[in-house]
Amino acid sequence: MVLTLVKMGSSKMESTLEKIDFESDEESPLTLSQSAGAKQSFQFETSSHTSVPKFRTLRKLQFTAFHSVYVVLFKAKINVLLPFGPLAVLMHYMTGRHGWVFFFSLLGITPLAERLGYATEQLACYTGNTVGGLLNATFGNATEMIISIYALKNGMIRVVQQSLLGSILSNMLLVLGCAFFTGGIVHYPKVQRFNQTAAIVSSGLLLMAVMGILFPAVLHFTHTEVHFGKSELALSRFSSCIMLVAYASYLFFQLKSHANLYDSVDEERENDGDEPEEEEVPEITMWEAIAWLTILTLWVSVLSGYLVDAIQGASDSWNMPVSFISVILLPIVGNAAEHASAIMFAMKDKLDITLGVAIGSSTQISMFVIPFCVVVGWIMGQPMDLNFQLFETASLFITVLVVAFMLQEGTSNYFKGLMLILCYLIVAASFFVHIDNKSDDD
Repeated sequence: MVLTLVKMGSSKMESTLEKIDFESDEESPLTLSQSAGAKQSFQFETSSHTSVPKFRTLRKLQFTAFHSVYVVLFKAKINVLLPFGPLAVLMHYMTGRHGWVFFFSLLGITPLAERLGYATEQLACYTGNTVGGLLNATFGNATEMIISIYALKNGMIRVVQQSLLGSILSNMLLVLGCAFFTGGIVHYPKVQRFNQTAAIVSSGLLLMAVMGILFPAVLHFTHTEVHFGKSELALSRFSSCIMLVAYASYLFFQLKSHANLYDSVDEERENDGDEPEEEEVPEITMWEAIAWLTILTLWVSVLSGYLVDAIQGASDSWNMPVSFISVILLPIVGNAAEHASAIMFAMKDKLDITLGVAIGSSTQISMFVIPFCVVVGWIMGQPMDLNFQLFETASLFITVLVVAFMLQEGTSNYFKGLMLILCYLIVAASFFVHIDNKSDDD
């Protein structure tokens, strides 16, 4: 019995040793072939696994690109007007009818300005309210800035002055008025609130801009220049440099040193324990928004050239003053982005962004774009100055006072919006019957 157990144990040990020797034998051709086959199969599997994510990534990129094109160019109803841009270019070369070229250029730029606002709004989802409002104001003013530089290059100084003045008036009265009115109707009977401190700082900057524009006009009309025709231009260039320094300081104050003063009312409500509103999910990525901003700005610059060239011809064919076209029609088109954004944010009860768009845009034009155009005209050899003439300067001064009084309480309602809209109608009617003597003299 014992012998049989010993034999069985020894046979088991030998079999296990043989298995171990067979498995550990490295010189066996069978083992080499098996390992080589295993390596080949592993390499095939890894290569197939790496090719699948590449294919999926490519398809995902194609899908996001098509989705981005659809959202930006086809989703909005206002994009029906996009074909009028190329049509204006064809009309310019085929017929030469300036009235139609101007009209089609206006229609073609309108959706581009609105899409600029949309792309900026999408970019603002990644940057926050304060920087978002600044970006919206900047790219919203891209249309006016491009038109102004092109007109300045052609020596049309009065068109530059009047279109920039019209942008300020349109933003402060029409855009802000429509935003207050629609926001007040949607949220009736609630009183909407906004950051009072930020509004007061913006009002102070606008009054400073009025002062910079007022003194060259007063110097001209009182005939008290030391050197006639030169002192006014020298004062304008000096004041423009001062205004650019003031605007740069304002940006540092707003974004860096006193950024806490620009915390929105919505953020303060959330900190007090109120229920936060759902955050908006952007429809396109940050880099897609930047790409679309570049593309749209380039196309606006192309159409702006045809628009400026057709202004005088449109004035003659329509029997309409150039001042009315420059102060009223051009800014309404150029401010389409601000108009849409300001109304949308007011309806969502985000008045701090609304003010950042409307009042921030006016501040940027008055404290940056106008002085910048004076400096660019200086470089180009064009006598661009801050003398906007008495009628235009008075219109700006009264508008800034009216809006400053509207903003001092930090609240808004539909009646304030209605008053601002009615004030804009009065200004528009005034420019329709106004004859610009300076442009006639030129």
